[in-house]
Amino acid sequence: MARFVFKRIAFMLITFWVVISVAFFLLRLAPGGPFDGDRRMPPEVEENLLKAYNLDDPLPIQYGRYVWNLVRFDLGPSLKHHDFTVNELIAAGLPVSLSVGALALVIALVLGIPIGCAAAFRHNSWLDNCLSSTTTFGLALPPIVTGPLFVLLFAVTLRWLPAGGMDAATSLILPSIALAIPHAAATAKLMRGSCIDTLRQNHVLTARSKGLNSLRLAIHHVLPSAMIPVLSFLGPAAATVIAGSLVIEEVFSLPGLGRYFVQGALNRDYTLVMGGVVVYAALILMLNFVVDTLYFRFDPRIRSQSQAQAT
Repeated sequence: MARFVFKRIAFMLITFWVVISVAFFLLRLAPGGPFDGDRRMPPEVEENLLKAYNLDDPLPIQYGRYVWNLVRFDLGPSLKHHDFTVNELIAAGLPVSLSVGALALVIALVLGIPIGCAAAFRHNSWLDNCLSSTTTFGLALPPIVTGPLFVLLFAVTLRWLPAGGMDAATSLILPSIALAIPHAAATAKLMRGSCIDTLRQNHVLTARSKGLNSLRLAIHHVLPSAMIPVLSFLGPAAATVIAGSLVIEEVFSLPGLGRYFVQGALNRDYTLVMGGVVVYAALILMLNFVVDTLYFRFDPRIRSQSQAQAT
């Protein structure tokens, strides 16, 4: 287990460094700059601004300084939000993004796992056909489409929920559901196929022949094996949910990290965009690490393979 964890941590650190390095140099090489606006400022003023933010130094020196500050958890000042540092903006927006993403992921699992199990236990029945058609339709509903539709129906027409902003906890309901729908459909499809394969295994057939009811059969014999592919899907799903919050926060006007990230990219706010890249990359890598660890614990094949490599 220790060898497995050490290898995953080393891979995380290398991947994190590569992502940060690529993002840093791509931002600097992109056309335009943080102080290019509609009104051209005098050259001496622009020169003073570049010097104040150390943007007049050679690129390798800027990169080394940024990495050193990053090691000290200092993401620097925002180039457009002059009264705030990037750390302060992230501290304000990250809780909103995490709340939307976590709630969407919970909704996707709560809906997807039971739907997939129900379809598998009624394989080739009318219920299976209806649920499979519904999940296929759900996969074709991206949040950028369902979000405005939810606002029109539940906020404007029915006036049940707020259309946007972060005035109350209910403001998270519509964006979380819109973000969760395609992931719930994908979880249901994956769970259905995994359950069908597990129901054909010998130990499940033996338990069913002994007269075990469907609920106990699902909980004690089917789910422990069928959940392994779902666990492997959680890492990419969590990453997709986090990336999808960028669009959702713009649609619902949520003051989250995704909205700051988009505004920073449009305004060429180098430090704010890099701060978003740092946070999103760290979150995705940590989530994948947690999923890999759970996968190691639940799947005996990976444990035996790791033990064989260690010996």
